[in-house]
Amino acid sequence: MGFRKDFLWGGAISACQAEGAWDINGKVMTFPEVIKAIDPAQRKAMRQAYVTQEIIDEAKTAPVSDYPKRWGIDFYHTFKEDIRLFAEMGFTVFRFSISIARLFPNLEQTEPNPTALAYYDAVVDECLKYHIEPLITISHFDPPIAVWEQYGGWENKKLIDIYCKYAHCLFSRYKDKVKYWVTFNEINMALKAPFKTLGMVSGEGKDYEVKRWNGIHNQFIASAKAIIDAKKINPNFMIGCMIADLTTYPYSTDPNDVLANQSFDQFTNLGFIDVMAKGRYPYFFNKYFEKNGITLQKEPQDDALLQQGTVDFVGFSYYQSILTAASTIGKQMTGGNMSGGLKNDKLVATEWGWQIDPVGLRIVCNQMYDRYNKPIFILENGMGSVEAPGTDGKIHDDYRIAYFREHIRQMKLAAEDGCDILGYTTWGPIDLISSSTSEMSKRYGFIYVDQDDAGNGTHKRLPKDSFYWYKQVIASNGEDLGDQ
Repeated sequence: MGFRKDFLWGGAISACQAEGAWDINGKVMTFPEVIKAIDPAQRKAMRQAYVTQEIIDEAKTAPVSDYPKRWGIDFYHTFKEDIRLFAEMGFTVFRFSISIARLFPNLEQTEPNPTALAYYDAVVDECLKYHIEPLITISHFDPPIAVWEQYGGWENKKLIDIYCKYAHCLFSRYKDKVKYWVTFNEINMALKAPFKTLGMVSGEGKDYEVKRWNGIHNQFIASAKAIIDAKKINPNFMIGCMIADLTTYPYSTDPNDVLANQSFDQFTNLGFIDVMAKGRYPYFFNKYFEKNGITLQKEPQDDALLQQGTVDFVGFSYYQSILTAASTIGKQMTGGNMSGGLKNDKLVATEWGWQIDPVGLRIVCNQMYDRYNKPIFILENGMGSVEAPGTDGKIHDDYRIAYFREHIRQMKLAAEDGCDILGYTTWGPIDLISSSTSEMSKRYGFIYVDQDDAGNGTHKRLPKDSFYWYKQVIASNGEDLGDQ
């Protein structure tokens, strides 16, 4: 036993972290492009979870050099070279996102920007040239500033129709070329960084909480309506949801810690998938709304739309696990994916405090497949590290190989447990700008990009040792993990 014969192996990037070309051919400013490079001393502070109108206003006139996501790794111009390298590794799937700020710079325009459309046509065709399945994320952490300044964020129901127009354009354009889709990247990150998902500046208080949950509801409806429309265009589309899985274990055997852990998992992870995969709000969300006086501004047809527009597969990112307790007083904290949690002394951590837990991936796969009985897709998994070529001009990233080897081993065990796993796209197959800290120094790739935090360098691509290791893994369909 092992992985299915048609298992999809590949990697994932986002437009806002890789493309660059932030202001050419009509593209407009997005939320990621107002996030400054972080001081390395503040890496674990999660300061970038907060965006204010003042930050946006400053970004409109500040030097471009302060904002690394504006230049990315210039994938806009290097995509042919980069996809060729992905093909050399043997990729059978490549997950990337399309930027609405490039395709519909005026959100209310009826026709897409033809230059942007031609660019994404070329990216899709370049994948197909190498027999790589494109997996398109329709919305990936890059709402245009206009989402806030003109509409007040996703609380505004007008954005449902705007999103559906945009999605319809993509479904129609690529109906015969793209099979796999994700409607919203890590949709549950609205709880941690609403500017990334909902296009809302940061806020606090009851009113803000109501606005945020109504924004989340509108995205649920947008996803459902888009899926319903997509199936009319091509019934064979495979369309998934995606969360950032924040895996937690109870801090202790104290029943109060166990209960706290259960509540965290329900509220942060499972509830979002429940709505998109089961087509209804779970009881614990409804009870939370009732207790906290949160009223969702539902339209009469919304419940029926959620039922009709459920996803075909369940996708998630998996990076680390944390511990959860009824009280954090006196307990040591650690970092995580736009989050933090209690330190687990049974695990080691990356330079950014993300605790490495391969077995957790097997646990999550089983949990997701058991709960939803739909195929699952690991859409992101990886580790960031500071690295540079050695004296021999190469990068010997044995630590990355060890990370992936153990995660793939556990993913294989999950498949042998009976989980139906469609595929695995690592984050990111090539070095790019970090989502949480806007730095280049946090490198994830199998391919090194000669570029520093300020964007300086030759920008040449250099395969790391892990490049050749992953090539071997793919060629063997996960059977040869290069064990010593």
